[in-house]
Amino acid sequence: MYGAILGDVVGSRFEFDRGPWTKDFEFVTNRCNWTDDSVMTVAIAEALMNAGKDADVEVIRKECIKSMKKWGQKYPDAGYGARFIHWVLTDEPTPYNSLGNGSAMRVSAAGWLYDSLERTREVAKATAEVSHNHPEGIKGAECTAAVMFLARTGANKDEIKEYITKEFGYDISKSVDEMRALHRHDETCMDSLPKALISFFEGESYEDVVRNAVSLGGDTDTIAAIAGAMAECFFGMPLIRRAECRTVVEADMAEVMDRFDLFLAEL
Repeated sequence: MYGAILGDVVGSRFEFDRGPWTKDFEFVTNRCNWTDDSVMTVAIAEALMNAGKDADVEVIRKECIKSMKKWGQKYPDAGYGARFIHWVLTDEPTPYNSLGNGSAMRVSAAGWLYDSLERTREVAKATAEVSHNHPEGIKGAECTAAVMFLARTGANKDEIKEYITKEFGYDISKSVDEMRALHRHDETCMDSLPKALISFFEGESYEDVVRNAVSLGGDTDTIAAIAGAMAECFFGMPLIRRAECRTVVEADMAEVMDRFDLFLAEL
């Protein structure tokens, strides 16, 4: 979860094509901040812990709705899309067929908690479909969580690439340099997942993956959150980066992160 949140934080100051379109930038500065990506990542983590590891899908959905509304209403100005903030504020939220990348940026807790790839994907789908129930929205969440599961359970990059190509069909044939030349701001899963995946596959460390993602421009915070979640599972994170992450988030977010660490340790 730290990987997604710090990716969001690092990418936040470059969103909407504010540069740098290069990997050479100061990683964390006082201009960095958390966004809706971090808020919803925390919300899903809390929901999955409250539901319990063996909860059925309906319980997971209910806990996700409850937690996402709670955190979204607490931080309503974090940068949500118009349809999502309406979802957060309405009394009886229903899914609205979104294919946006919000389903993928918030799912990282699901990538850590479960013992099988099938269960990981089942839970990832449940976290997405409460709002992002378009097939592409669901696919983005499942792909992110699946890469995380495979990475943390010892698969190498070739094995991960073979699986996601077969199962999800994203075009990851371009290099980071080629993708950078085509930069545009697009908040769909169909655009963000290939960018995050390519950033991950070309990266040589957690930090390098996030730098790849940010250098692509566009929706930099979300692309870096998705890629960062994958990278943390594969490479781990330096302690200094985890510490930097904690200095930026709010105290209540850090409390959920601490609870999540303990929850993982007890599994």
